[in-house]
Amino acid sequence: MADVHHEIVYFTGHVQGVGFRYSTLQVAKEFEIAGFVRNLPDGRVHLEVEGRPGDVAAFIAAVEERMHGLIRKTERSAQMRPSQLAGFALL
Repeated sequence: MADVHHEIVYFTGHVQGVGFRYSTLQVAKEFEIAGFVRNLPDGRVHLEVEGRPGDVAAFIAAVEERMHGLIRKTERSAQMRPSQLAGFALL
């Protein structure tokens, strides 16, 4: 199986209790990506996404645009790996 672009993203700010995960799910429907989003106990939101590099980058940019004003900091790490995700889920 071919490798895909995979990113782990942590969003910090006023990102819990504001519909962040649901909005991320809605944005995901507009892109050919797979992944999940979940709240962390420390108040951050954890996003994992994989797909073609351009699709992943555009998806993350769209999430940041949709949630503008709530995100104070975005931390991203990327790698190429075999596909491990299917669909997009709220965890």
